[in-house]
Amino acid sequence: MIPIRNSARTEAQRVGPSGSMLELLGQVAEASAATTQAALPSAFALLPEQLEASGCPGSATNAFQKLQRPWTWSHVEPPLGQAAARWLVEHTDLRLPQVEREVSASDGTTRVVYRSGGQAFEAVHMPRDVRAPRVTICISSQVGCGMGCTFCATASMGLIRNLSAGEIVGQVLATMHRIGPKTSNQLSLVFMGMGEPLHNVTGVVQAIQTLCHPRGLGLSPKRITVSTSGVVKGIEALARAPRRPRLALSLNATSDPTRSSIMPVNRKWDLAELRAALDRWPFEARERVTIEYVMLAGVNDSDADIERLVAWLDGLPHMLNLIPFNPHHAAPGLRASSPARISEFSAALHAAGCRVTVRVNRGRDVAAACGQLVTGVGSDR
Repeated sequence: MIPIRNSARTEAQRVGPSGSMLELLGQVAEASAATTQAALPSAFALLPEQLEASGCPGSATNAFQKLQRPWTWSHVEPPLGQAAARWLVEHTDLRLPQVEREVSASDGTTRVVYRSGGQAFEAVHMPRDVRAPRVTICISSQVGCGMGCTFCATASMGLIRNLSAGEIVGQVLATMHRIGPKTSNQLSLVFMGMGEPLHNVTGVVQAIQTLCHPRGLGLSPKRITVSTSGVVKGIEALARAPRRPRLALSLNATSDPTRSSIMPVNRKWDLAELRAALDRWPFEARERVTIEYVMLAGVNDSDADIERLVAWLDGLPHMLNLIPFNPHHAAPGLRASSPARISEFSAALHAAGCRVTVRVNRGRDVAAACGQLVTGVGSDR
C-alpha cells in the first residue's frame, strides 16, 4: 500500500518555530486582527534590500538568510532573533503553504499536496542518482491552468488563480525542509507542475530572483527550468529577467492544425512564431532549449512528424525530450504511443542529427507524472 502522511498542523505549529515565536504570535494576534495575513507581503518573497527598506530591525541580510535556508530551521520556521521575529510577524505573512497530503511512489518520487489561500496545488519531489545524489523538485506556478491542453489533466481544473511569489518560494522551502535535500547544492527546480508559468511571469520571475539570491538558497539560474506551452510574450519577458533560467517548450506537434487541436495556445502563436521567439532567445555557450514532445498514438508519432520535427529543429540549440503520454480521466480519447514506436521515433530523430532523450516516467503510480497533476477546487482530489 502506498504510504500517505497527512499534515494536520495547527496554525501555531505552522507559524511558530519555538516557544519564543509562539509567545510573540500570541502578543500580536489581537493587534493584527483587523489586518489579515493574506493582505501582508510574504516574508519568503522579500529580498534583503526590500526587508531593509521596509524597516526590518537588525541585519536584513541575516534575516533573509535564515528565512531562505530551511536546513537551518529547528522546527518548521527559521531561527530568527526576537526583534526580527516580532517585526516579521507584525509586518509580513510568515506562513508557508500547509502540507495537506504527502504520497510516496515506488520509485522514490513524492507527490506533495499544499494548501494556501483556500486552494490546493502540488509539488513533486524526485530524487535521482546521476554521478552524485541530486533532487529535482517540480513546482507549480498556478492553481489549475487555463491553457486547455487536451493531454494534461490539470487543464480539467481551469485556471483558478496565480500563485504568489511567496507561495512559489514557499513550496520549495517547505518541500526541502520536509523531505530534502539538506543543501541547495543538490537541488534543481523545474516549473513543470500546475499552471502556465509565463501567464504568471511576474510572480515566477520574482520567485526566481529570491531563489537565486546568493544570501539565500543561492541557486544557479542554470539549475532552474521554466516550461511553457508557447506564450511568446512571456518568453520575451523571461529573456529579459535579471536572473534568467533555462527554457523548455512544450511542442507536441509538428503541424499547426494538429497543435491547435491539442494546444489552443497555438491559435494565437503558431509554430513559425514560436520558432522565431526561440531564435531570439539569448543563448549562452552550450545552452540548449528543451523541447518537450508528448507521444500520442496516431496524433503526432508518424514518419511525416519525424520529417517536420527535424526541419523545425534545424539550427536550433536543443535537447528534444520525448515523453510517454500518461493517460488520465479527462482525455479518454488519447492513447500513448507504444514503447516500440517511441524507440523508433527516437532512433530516427537521432539519425537525422537531433539531440534526443526519452523521459523516464516518475511517480506515475501516485498520479505525480507529467500531465497527471490535478486537484479539486477546495480539496486535494
